[in-house]
Amino acid sequence: ALYEALIGLHTGLDLTADELHEVGLHEVTEVLPAQYRAIGARAFGTDDLAEIFRHLLEDPELRYRDGDEIVAHATACLEAAAAAMGDWFGILPEAPCVLTPIPDYLAPDAPAAYYTPPAPDGSRPGEYHINLHEPTAKGRAETASIAFHEAIPGHHLQLAIAAERADLPAFRRLSWGHTAYVEGWALYTERLADEMGLYESDLDRLGMLASDSWRACRLVVDTGLHAMGWSRQEAIDFMVQHAPVGRDEIETEVDRYIGMPGQALAYKVGQREILRLRAEAEARLGDRFSLPAFHDVVLGAASISLPVLAERVEAWTGS
Repeated sequence: ALYEALIGLHTGLDLTADELHEVGLHEVTEVLPAQYRAIGARAFGTDDLAEIFRHLLEDPELRYRDGDEIVAHATACLEAAAAAMGDWFGILPEAPCVLTPIPDYLAPDAPAAYYTPPAPDGSRPGEYHINLHEPTAKGRAETASIAFHEAIPGHHLQLAIAAERADLPAFRRLSWGHTAYVEGWALYTERLADEMGLYESDLDRLGMLASDSWRACRLVVDTGLHAMGWSRQEAIDFMVQHAPVGRDEIETEVDRYIGMPGQALAYKVGQREILRLRAEAEARLGDRFSLPAFHDVVLGAASISLPVLAERVEAWTGS
């Protein structure tokens, strides 16, 4: 019962552990493998899932030579996204997003990248922080999807636009409290970036799939641990099998899920809800549907819960 309450707290929706578990299983065993095989055949000449994962995790040719390569790749992603965003969004942030390497004293313990929103008064831009520590250990596949998630069109558009909505109360403009909305949007934009033509290669697209399968695995593993009696080792083994993520990172992730029941569900639940609302709006509006206008509805009210987001989209479509 406590876990069911935490599902509601972190997602804002009336979902059961069984439902979420089945959704996750469907994605990681049916939907995503088909996409890996199609793209892997083009990128690596094989549609064998284990071999595709091996390339992503172990192939030295898919690692960076130095930090300058990481900076160049991330900069190219950020610049391309900034140039394209005007065709996909009506409301655009006034604050720019700048690329900032993580300081050396923080880098060994920091993630691959993260985002800091601009100052509400406009005195500081949004910052996309990238980690240059041990660059030869970092894979090329993940750079683009992370950039689009953390910066443009992900968190920067979402959080900078929110901060600049001066007509809204501060608790909505400056809050990240609705994780399913905040992280759901960022995960949604990883796929949107492909629609925008921002991925330069199939390797980038495989990085997008790796990110998506990681979040889909969370639905299975989090519910497995807290509602179905899974052990820590069962959770680790499942993720190793179904996501091209290093074992050390997976072990850290599983410990996070154990310590924060339900929180990790929010990412995939939010992404799926935004996709559902978009599909329903397209069906209702037909030729009158505008994707930039839909995005403005999603981002225009700052930080809100998924039920409130659904109400906004339904009002916009006139349903």
